[in-house]
Amino acid sequence: MRGIPEAGKNLFSGVEILLKNIYNTYNCAFGGGIMDERALAYINLFAVLGGLAKLCELDGECKELIENKNISVGIAVKDGPEGTISFSGGRCQVTPGVDKCDIKLPFGSCKKFNGLIDGTVTPIPSKGFTKIGFLLNEFTKLTNKLTEYLRPTGDALSDPKFFEISTNIMFHLILDAIAEVGNEDKVGRASASYVVDGDIKLSIDGGPEGYIHAHGHRLTAEHGPCEHPTSYMSFSSMKNARDLFDGKVNAVECVGLGKVRIGGMISMVDNVNRMLDRVSMYLA
Repeated sequence: MRGIPEAGKNLFSGVEILLKNIYNTYNCAFGGGIMDERALAYINLFAVLGGLAKLCELDGECKELIENKNISVGIAVKDGPEGTISFSGGRCQVTPGVDKCDIKLPFGSCKKFNGLIDGTVTPIPSKGFTKIGFLLNEFTKLTNKLTEYLRPTGDALSDPKFFEISTNIMFHLILDAIAEVGNEDKVGRASASYVVDGDIKLSIDGGPEGYIHAHGHRLTAEHGPCEHPTSYMSFSSMKNARDLFDGKVNAVECVGLGKVRIGGMISMVDNVNRMLDRVSMYLA
C-alpha cells in the first residue's frame, strides 16, 4: 500500500498475506487458467474473509478479543458482492448485504476490492469513519491470526490444538470457496450445471462437517450436519484431510487406500472435485 500513514499500511495486512500464501498452504498442483475478477471478489469476501467466523468460534483469544464488541463492517463492491462482517457477543458472522453495517467500505470495481486483499488498494470508509480504529486494531489482529492458522510456520502443527483449529478453518474455507466458484466462475458454473438438486456432504471423521446444497444449479455452503446427503466425500481422519490439503498425498490414491470415502451419486462428487481445481487457482 502506497501513500498512506504507517497505521493504514497495516489495514487488512493479515488478509493480504493470507491470500498470497494460501495456495502454498494447500500446495495443490493443478493447472492454470483464466481468473474472473468478479468470481475472485466473491471468494475473497465470503470464503477468505468468511474464515473469520470459524476463527472467532474456535480460537479462545480471538473470541475474547471481540467479546465486548458490537460492530459490523460492510463491504460494497460495484457490480460485485456485498456483505457484512458482524461481531457481537464474541461471535462473528458474514452475511450478504450492507444495509445495517456500522462501517462501510465501498469499492468502485471488483478489481479494486481484490486490490485490497493483495495490498495495492487502501479503502476509504463512506460510513463509520470514526470507528476505523477497530479496523486498524482488533480486525487486523484477527486477520493476522487467521493467517497463522492457514499458513503455519515452524512446528506449529505439532501442537494438537493448533492443528485441529487450523485444519478445521481450512475445511470450512474450502467449503465456502467451492460454492462461490460454482456460482460465479464461468468454468465452475459449467461444472455446477451438471450437479442435480441435492446435498453433497463433506466431512472429516471426528472433525468438521458441512455440505454443498445444490438447487437449480446454484450452490450454497452449509456448515453443519447433513441429514440426507445425495452424495458424500469423507476423510478418515484430520491427519489424512490435512495431508490432502497440504498436497502431501494424491486424492485418487487416498480413495484407493480408504483414506477418503466417496458414495452416493458419484457424478456430483466428480463435479465438486472439478470446482476444487478452480478454487486452488483462485487462491494462488
